[in-house]
Amino acid sequence: MWVPSALPTLIVCTPLPRYFHRRLHRYFWEAKKHISETRCVSGKVLRVKEGNRGVTFLDFCEDYLVCPFTVVVFPSDLKHVGDLRQLQGKMVEIHGPVKEYDGRAEIVLERARQLTGDAGQIPPLPKGYDVEKKGRYSAGKFSHPKTGRKTKKKRQSAPGQTEEQIDPMGTEQCHLHHSLP
Repeated sequence: MWVPSALPTLIVCTPLPRYFHRRLHRYFWEAKKHISETRCVSGKVLRVKEGNRGVTFLDFCEDYLVCPFTVVVFPSDLKHVGDLRQLQGKMVEIHGPVKEYDGRAEIVLERARQLTGDAGQIPPLPKGYDVEKKGRYSAGKFSHPKTGRKTKKKRQSAPGQTEEQIDPMGTEQCHLHHSLP
């Protein structure tokens, strides 16, 4: 079978029973034939790209627009997967259901256990990595800061002003010293 040398090799592997120590391999352009099946897809990650709204893509082709396969990681799953930037330039194996989106095959990566081989050893996200801010570093908080309680400020008298001029009816003192019999 003739294989164009300009295309990267991305292999679709079907897990076999344990007593078989081999896998059935297919090239990435055949991944679309496996829509709605759970498969293992292997290939070299050429680029890790962050798209709109923090969605991360693992690209296996030079031009991702014409590539028939991609791996998608949603921002809410990044903390479960790890630092995907470490995968660029490496051979990876990704296990999961093959889905179709925009006319091409994809696997949604949700957990680190979907990665095997060298890719399964990627480090977790750095401690200060804030997924909500699309990868910008923060002081380590993953949630919005809580608003503090507002404190009442005691009125200050201006120079030359007396207490009676500030509160002529004495209502502040009344509230402070009021007690029930």
